[in-house]
Amino acid sequence: MSPPKPLLGPAIGLCAWTLVMEVWMYAIRLPAYRKYKVDMSDPRKVSQELKKVPPHIFYAGENFTHLMEQPTTFFAILWVLHALNATDAATVALAWMYVALRVAHSLVQATFNQIDLRFKVFAASGMVLAMLTGRAAMAHVSQA
Repeated sequence: MSPPKPLLGPAIGLCAWTLVMEVWMYAIRLPAYRKYKVDMSDPRKVSQELKKVPPHIFYAGENFTHLMEQPTTFFAILWVLHALNATDAATVALAWMYVALRVAHSLVQATFNQIDLRFKVFAASGMVLAMLTGRAAMAHVSQA
């Protein structure tokens, strides 16, 4: 039996993944701050202090920030699709595809951070988001 509100699954999935990335960020950063003796006591010197830390330590945190950007549109369009009752199998599959692509983007960025691959995954997620937006627009027009 499929869930009565199938778009909630992808929304919950991406929220859960965002929390995973937040934990990952802290799990990497906090020990690094101790290891590299980063002094955060003077706000005027924090940016200089952070230069002690290798760039790869910040990858998970940068990805966490990215999960606060484009996915906000995803959550908004899921709400619209849900409100329009546009929850057919193709729409739900696209929503899950978006979540999978964002997880893939996170894994690429937080691990080896190959920029060209990361961009391709990001672009693919943007195309899926555009398709979801198009489906919402068509559902809205057809119900008018």
